[in-house]
Amino acid sequence: MQKPSRIRSKKLEIVQLADGPAKARVLAVDDDERNLLAIQEVLAPIAEVVAVQSGEEALRCLLKQDFAVILLDVLMPGLDGYETAALIRQREQSKRTPLIFLTAINKEDAHMLRGYDAGAVDYVFKPFDPVMLRSKVAVFVELHEKTLEIQRKAIAEQALLAKALQAEKEKLEAERSLRSAEERQEAILGSLPVCFHARAAEPPFAARFVTKGVERLTGFPPERLTSDPRFGLNRVHPDDLPRVREALLAAKTIGSYTCEFRWQCADGKYRIFLDQGILSKSADGRRPEILGTLLDVTERRGLEDQLRQSQRLDAIGKLTGGLAHDFNNLLAAILSGLGLLERHMTVDGQTRQVLDLTRRSAKQGAELVTRMLAFSRRQNLKPAAVRLAALGDTMNGLVAPVLGGLIRFEWRVDYSVWPAHVDAGQLELALMNLIFNSRDAMPSGGTISVHAQNRTTKTASQDLAPGDYVVITVKDTGAGIPPDILAKVVEPFFTTKPVGKGTGLGLSTVYGFVKQSGGSLRIDSVVGRGTAMELWLPRSIEQPASDAAESDGEQILVDVGKDRPSILLIDDSSVLRQLTAESLRQSGFAVTCAAGGAEALAMIEQEPHEFHVIVTDFAMPLVSGVEVIRFARNLRSDWPAVIITGYADADAIADRPSNVPLLNKPFREKDLIDSIFLAIAHASSKATKTG
Repeated sequence: MQKPSRIRSKKLEIVQLADGPAKARVLAVDDDERNLLAIQEVLAPIAEVVAVQSGEEALRCLLKQDFAVILLDVLMPGLDGYETAALIRQREQSKRTPLIFLTAINKEDAHMLRGYDAGAVDYVFKPFDPVMLRSKVAVFVELHEKTLEIQRKAIAEQALLAKALQAEKEKLEAERSLRSAEERQEAILGSLPVCFHARAAEPPFAARFVTKGVERLTGFPPERLTSDPRFGLNRVHPDDLPRVREALLAAKTIGSYTCEFRWQCADGKYRIFLDQGILSKSADGRRPEILGTLLDVTERRGLEDQLRQSQRLDAIGKLTGGLAHDFNNLLAAILSGLGLLERHMTVDGQTRQVLDLTRRSAKQGAELVTRMLAFSRRQNLKPAAVRLAALGDTMNGLVAPVLGGLIRFEWRVDYSVWPAHVDAGQLELALMNLIFNSRDAMPSGGTISVHAQNRTTKTASQDLAPGDYVVITVKDTGAGIPPDILAKVVEPFFTTKPVGKGTGLGLSTVYGFVKQSGGSLRIDSVVGRGTAMELWLPRSIEQPASDAAESDGEQILVDVGKDRPSILLIDDSSVLRQLTAESLRQSGFAVTCAAGGAEALAMIEQEPHEFHVIVTDFAMPLVSGVEVIRFARNLRSDWPAVIITGYADADAIADRPSNVPLLNKPFREKDLIDSIFLAIAHASSKATKTG
């Protein structure tokens, strides 16, 4: 802040010097007016003469103005010349002004020495010679003017220097601001998943400029791309390269381009980039170039693929859910009809074979629907704490007979593995699917091993939330899965097996099962070395139920199963309702049928004590089976009930009233009877506790 003030003061001095008199000023002090007139006449050509007649007036003039030389009479009334000179020399502003004494006395040495002591530079004796006076004064006037000129130049130079320093300062501040803006802009651009580039408009489209953001996207510094004209295109995926070249060439015609391609980064992995730009036609005659942006869209495309996969799953699930109900009703009717035929007719060997084949086909149809529901994650799971080590004997017993003598099976799961929160039956089916796939991948024999370990993830990934997991690995030494189809093996109906050898639902049902269970399926495969399938299942916070407790539950069914209660059977499928009713009647039950939920509500309201157990379909028009049971339990809170369903969404069926067994269609007659007695046992247990 001080420098501008000094600059302003210097400018003011320059203005004052420039506005000063055209001639130098000479102060003439003499009490004789005639002498003053003579002095003015003699000195007028070379200076402006200010004439005063006393020392006091001279001092007052010196307070207001500067003079090149002072002509001072020695003998004056009041202050004489010596006294006036002494006072002049005491003032800082005038102590260096030349003094010439005017005297009419003799040239005595004493007078001369006193004058020089008072500060005189010379003497002029009266009467003075005009030429001599003018020449003596002219010397000091010229000296004064030279001094003023030097001062003016010095002030001007200082002002110019100050101006130059100010300009330099402003330049430095502008450069500093520019660098700061560039650094800020570079930081902003570097934080974005995008880089800016300029490239030649002719093949090989050499990069001329690339921002530093490219290193964060690709792992390569900008210099790597600009130093080699062919480096950029050489790392484009071969399948995408023709499309990229075509888009860049078209930019010369249409003025812009957009292309998406896979590019091999420094880590050797391919990432997906969206490249967009325009053709810049230079006005200075240089060759045109392409200006564009490079955006990493790998994660975006991954999310879009996940969304499409989810939409495909949802579409399959809706389709499967719509078909499952009606399809399972038909299968249930077929199986019930086969059971009734066996009871009412004499079956010879050939007829028995036809019945068995028909029953097997119906069961295969039911299994196909179950697999589709599993893939679309819409099956009804009953997750519980499962101790994996306890499944060893079961799995050995299931898979050993079908693996053959060339394949070695190893179950290596001990009791140090946490219990998993999973549906035990569906887990066994999933493991069998994986083991059979491994068997088919080793036609010449090999080893299939199953082991498990405890794993904890602290950060979320695309397929798993943070938490504790039990990882079951099914590993084989087979042919392996080629990388180009690795991502497709879990898609429904995709299979590499010959026609008739596979449905393409094996791995897809395993994938759907683990995802619905809150886990994930991960596949690691090397062609020629084998495949490892990892089932990540959530850890159970509960302990598995003991075998003794399970045995007690089974005993309850046996004991209660001696009675045959009356049944209210509700189903909107007339064929299945008639066949199920006839099957129950032949087993000793008294059965009353209702064609739907609304009819059943009327019957329950009229005769609430007529029926011991309610057996109802879940999905029915107007009034569902759950609503029927809730209405009935408003009349009798312990009313036993069983729900049968061809298909029901897991969330919807989970909201059913408590102690209501769920039976999936198609079902065996034994399973239906067991469910009826289980419902009665639950109701009796509740009544005992309430009483």
